[in-house]
Amino acid sequence: MLDLLAAVGRASLAACRFTGQLAIFGLSGLSHLLRPPFYWRMFGRALLEIGYFSLPVVALTAIFTGMVLALQSYTGFARFSAEGAVASVVVLSVTRELGPVLAGLMVAGRVGAAMAAEIGTMRVTDQIDALSTLSTNPMKYLVAPRLLAGAIALPLLVIVADILGVMGGYIIATFKLGFNQAFYLKNTLDFLQPTDVISGLAKAAVFGFIIALMGCFQGYNSRGGAQGVGAATTAAVVAASILILAFDYVLTEMFFAR
Repeated sequence: MLDLLAAVGRASLAACRFTGQLAIFGLSGLSHLLRPPFYWRMFGRALLEIGYFSLPVVALTAIFTGMVLALQSYTGFARFSAEGAVASVVVLSVTRELGPVLAGLMVAGRVGAAMAAEIGTMRVTDQIDALSTLSTNPMKYLVAPRLLAGAIALPLLVIVADILGVMGGYIIATFKLGFNQAFYLKNTLDFLQPTDVISGLAKAAVFGFIIALMGCFQGYNSRGGAQGVGAATTAAVVAASILILAFDYVLTEMFFAR
């Protein structure tokens, strides 16, 4: 019994220590955004890496998700003769949940791992210490631009994901399921509210910040050579994915709870 309590205590202390370190790291990165200088070249590079180069995987994920969602919704609603609700289910599901969450998970797997690997390699090869020696603050140079780029790039990706996800549902509904094109578009526009899109974009901004934060944090604190970099990369993706799903619930509760 004492061994079990000791293990629970150690895990709890480790979780509290990790949470505190992450909070201090994130606040430090945000504080550097408010103080000059700001490295625009690093920001532009991070924005390009997170946004433009992630566009193909996010686009493909969104369009096929919309197709599957329309097909599955039709199969379920046909049992109750409610096929007309397919358009509303597709547009609300994509804009509120699936667009930001799936885009966040895809970007976490692609960009979060890359950030952790790049910064982790710099850490274990003493390049971060070299930056400090050259009077360049590593947090300002490596972390702050990536945090801002993540919070900006993911909402832009989600806009594309929303459009393609709804288009995927439209393609399946009209060309495979036999929906009237004008009727489907009218139902889509009638049920879509600005709040649905805004909530999804707000989630995307938070998710983008989380992805960049976890990638930078795990890489910045990696130790132990190549093995440590690999462990940091894995930890960045896993932690970012879990936090995205957790914060998705919190933000949904904030936006839509009555």
